Amino acid sequence: MSNINLPVISSSSGFNKYLQEINNIPSLTKEEEFLLAKNYLENNDLEAAHRLVLSHLKLVVKIAIKYKNYGLPLPELVSEGNIGLMQAVKKYDHKLGFRLSTYAMWWIKASIQEYVLKSWSLVKIGTTSAQKKLFFSLGKIKHRIINTYARAINDQDYQEMADELGVSLKEVVEMDQRMAGPDISLNRSANREDENAEIIEFLPEQKPNQEISLLQKQDIENKKLVLAEAMQVLNEREVKILTARKLNYSPETLDSLSMEYNISKERVRQIETRAFEKLQNYVLARVSRDGQLLETVN
Repeated sequence: MSNINLPVISSSSGFNKYLQEINNIPSLTKEEEFLLAKNYLENNDLEAAHRLVLSHLKLVVKIAIKYKNYGLPLPELVSEGNIGLMQAVKKYDHKLGFRLSTYAMWWIKASIQEYVLKSWSLVKIGTTSAQKKLFFSLGKIKHRIINTYARAINDQDYQEMADELGVSLKEVVEMDQRMAGPDISLNRSANREDENAEIIEFLPEQKPNQEISLLQKQDIENKKLVLAEAMQVLNEREVKILTARKLNYSPETLDSLSMEYNISKERVRQIETRAFEKLQNYVLARVSRDGQLLETVN
């Protein structure tokens, strides 16, 4: 798989060219994808693997864009995502019954997230599960607060974010300062000849199509199935606390749950952590049994 040649990724105008090239690569039909995956799995046909990878390069860019606010060059994120894509193609089994895109998106995300964390280790980002959650969730929470209240973040918001994420106020403030940096604009001109042509125009269309609709449907079904099965290993209080902290659209704070169950905030956090670990162990066992890579709760 390592000798597969992909379109060259470079910065600035070179990356613009890369976007144009992958946008011209046609998507595979379900039947084409099945036959190519079958041929690679059974005959080790590298040309079939090459076509599978090429047809999903646009998916990598779509996922990489979601991580563009971490201060790292988008071409680098795409390159790392492509590595994850190649790993997905290598391990994909067409007989499992779902499309490659459903399977590959988890490998792509994992590869990009690992690269982001390694790059940010230069400023000593923590490696605990709480720190990782803080790193990847802080921007989303800030965006939610700004949209809800139409104002800038204040000191009280930082404390609420700390409670929600189960970390200290100091950790939230420090992480926010570390992550402060310029965004990568996809609205700049794609070439000098046509200033009206922006980079984003060369990304795949967002309107519904058969492949995207199937991806979204399978994504939701997979998550519901695995989560429903995994929740059965928890006791009633673990289910309620984990749901309140991680699965609700507006997560409850440690403070509110502490008062509801008449226990300390630290005890609530311990129960939450234990319940989450139970879910992780269940999913890992399922992965080992079924040979599937499924996303756990972030």
